[in-house]
Amino acid sequence: MAPLPLDDENLPLFTVGQVSAMLEVQQAFLRRLDEFRVVRPSRSAGGQRRYTRNEIVIVRYVAELMDGGMTLPGVRRVLELEARVRQLEAECEALRTTLARLRSEPPEREQ
Repeated sequence: MAPLPLDDENLPLFTVGQVSAMLEVQQAFLRRLDEFRVVRPSRSAGGQRRYTRNEIVIVRYVAELMDGGMTLPGVRRVLELEARVRQLEAECEALRTTLARLRSEPPEREQ
C-alpha cells in the first residue's frame, strides 16, 4: 500500500489558520516566527504559508520557550545551537565508528 501524504512529516500541508487553531496561538505569532526566521514554512503557489508536521512541532516548542520568557532572537539562537549540537554528535558518532573499525583491523606490516 502506498504511503499517504499525511505520513510524510515534511510535506507542507497545514495553513496558518489550521496551525493557529491546533496550537491555540495567534496567526500573528506564526507570521512573526516567519519574519524572525525562527520557523520558515514553505509557500503555496498562491503565496500562502504551508506548515509541515515537523514545523508544527517546532512552533509548539518555540511557544513553550517564549512562555518561559525567551525572546524570538533568543529562541532562534537556541534552535541554531541545538541543530549544531545534533550535527556535532553525528560527526562524533561517525568518528567513533571509524576509530572502532581501525582498532579492530590488524596492523599493516611494513615492507
